[in-house]
Amino acid sequence: MWRLKVADGGNDPYIYSTNSFVGRQTWEFDPHYGTPEERAEVEAARENFWKNRYKVKPSSDLLWRMQFLREKRFKQTIRQVKVENEEEITYETATTAMRRAAHFFSAMQASDGHWPAENAGPLFLLPPLVMCLYITGHLETVFPGEYRKEMLRFIYCHQNEDGGWGLHVEAHSNMHCTVLNYICLRILREGPDGGKDNACSRGRKWILDHGGAVSIPTWGKAWLSILGLFDWAGCKSMPPEFWMLPSFLPLRPCLQTKIWCNFRLVYMPMSYLYGKRFVAPISPLILQLREELHPQPYNEINWKKVRHLCAKEDLYFPHLLIQDLVWDSIYIFTEPFLTRWPFNKLRKKGLEITMKHIHYEDENSRYINIACVEKVLCMLACWVEDPFGDYFKKHLARLPDFIWIGEDGIKMQTFGSQLWDTSLGLEALLACQITDEIGPTLMAGHDYLNKSQLGIILLVILEVCTDTFVKDLRHSQIRIKDGKFRTVLQKCCLLLSVMPPEIVGEKIETERLCDAINVLLSLQSKNGGISGWEPARTSKWLEMYGNWGICFTYATWFALRGLAAAGKTYHDCLAVRKAADFLLKLQLDDGGWGESYLSCLAKIENLNDIWKRNRSNLVQTAWTLMGLIHSGQAERDSTPLHRAAKLLINSQMEDGAFPQQEITGASLRTYMIHYSNYRNIYPLWALAEYRQRVPLP
Repeated sequence: MWRLKVADGGNDPYIYSTNSFVGRQTWEFDPHYGTPEERAEVEAARENFWKNRYKVKPSSDLLWRMQFLREKRFKQTIRQVKVENEEEITYETATTAMRRAAHFFSAMQASDGHWPAENAGPLFLLPPLVMCLYITGHLETVFPGEYRKEMLRFIYCHQNEDGGWGLHVEAHSNMHCTVLNYICLRILREGPDGGKDNACSRGRKWILDHGGAVSIPTWGKAWLSILGLFDWAGCKSMPPEFWMLPSFLPLRPCLQTKIWCNFRLVYMPMSYLYGKRFVAPISPLILQLREELHPQPYNEINWKKVRHLCAKEDLYFPHLLIQDLVWDSIYIFTEPFLTRWPFNKLRKKGLEITMKHIHYEDENSRYINIACVEKVLCMLACWVEDPFGDYFKKHLARLPDFIWIGEDGIKMQTFGSQLWDTSLGLEALLACQITDEIGPTLMAGHDYLNKSQLGIILLVILEVCTDTFVKDLRHSQIRIKDGKFRTVLQKCCLLLSVMPPEIVGEKIETERLCDAINVLLSLQSKNGGISGWEPARTSKWLEMYGNWGICFTYATWFALRGLAAAGKTYHDCLAVRKAADFLLKLQLDDGGWGESYLSCLAKIENLNDIWKRNRSNLVQTAWTLMGLIHSGQAERDSTPLHRAAKLLINSQMEDGAFPQQEITGASLRTYMIHYSNYRNIYPLWALAEYRQRVPLP
């Protein structure tokens, strides 16, 4: 049976940490672990997910919860409460529901003080990892039989009814994820017509019915070229020489560039592999896949003509003609020269500089990298450079950090959210004002935050030398920080800093808190805002929105919270009035709010049509309830607040937790992230705010 290990560095000589691995969460399979009853409980959870996979698509993240509840022998002792029709919510009822939620959430805390959780959702993360290990020959050693079984389970569970796979667990099928997951199934030894519920034949039919693998978008074309299922000539140019260009050019993808860090750090190793024209050894499986993925013979495909081909299901932002002309021009005027003498010396230099940047990013992040997409590409680039070198071995040692297991199988984490979830969870618990009941939880959480601050580091991107925190706490030397995350974290630290040491333990020194605030100030953009990861440095047309939460309810809550902190009220601030009115008109009949992930991509004029199709989501109801409380709604008309609180109270389960519903995390508008702790953090927090700030009988 699988079990979660916390703060365990293992015995690998290629892994290291400066904080005793606090926050590290890894899974191991122990065939002797668990009683027959416990194993039966796990199997029942898996079967239940499979039967209901089209109703609730994110997992409830049950495996580690079952483990922690068993180990802590947690039993909910506070009685469950319900609010009947026409019944008023009393202070006692709100307090009881809040305490039940707080006690359950406290039981979910790990021994090192953080809260573990799934941080996944996109369906294009796991297949590249499997492909990379297949290429390097390490698949069977890194992921033996039980891993393979759970990987297959995950792919089966999230195949859509039409046979394809979407960009994330709730998305419509697209070419990118369908091709990648189909290849993953075949690498994991499923036959062309194999797989549960005819997974392979259904997936292949979807691919061929939609034009074949040549219609896969840019990142997919690159991975297929690496595998030998596509030709590099059909890819958009990614010359590594870009890393040698002067910094004043607007599109120079270097460490000081204007393009967002996540994108440039994807294209950095990708440009190395492109410049090398790396193609893995052609195996019999690859030859079979060439026949299975393309409707025409592989040798007859005109690769240059399919360079800009993209399936309509993948085309979120259609290309302008000028963009295609630029890409073609780069290819025509660079590649014929850079691959021949004497200009190939420039290519060699470009590859050397690119690899230098890759090693820099690897070492700074302790081989975690900024996220999992970059991680796999950097690992493969290191193997291509030296298959037996220490760089690649250090990458292998960190793979367990990315693996998460739920009742729906093994998935690959994005970058982890340990510190993010812990900061939010502690602030929710502090809002409860029941320190006499949860003191040990607060002390352990504060100790975790204390140990999670980095020492003196060189921040090349921020050009700051100071203390800071890392979002995922995976023992990395540097992360490109997220401004909103740091704001939440620092407020949590400040709240804990004014509490007695006998409750929270050793305090974080004032100087360290000031250093962290200075880093936050350094992240401020020229327009006054603070964006995700780093300051906005380029023109507005290159910027994107839609990070971390879906979407307008999430952003409006944060905005109202910030405006209230700045002293703005409904009576003296038009923005507060407009935000409150916006939320109120969207309240649903049951008292809640619900927002589909589709609103992340919607045009403003289409929002009403999307909202009409929504149903209440407890996390988004909690965000909105707190936002309205910050707007002063209790002073004007508390009825909408009572209706929302009633929904939260009546939705609470027997053990004090809240049920899993639709996905509520987002990134870059297009793909959604499942933060599995959200369903317990935010309803708890909202009930605490409601109990404290709304008059109750």
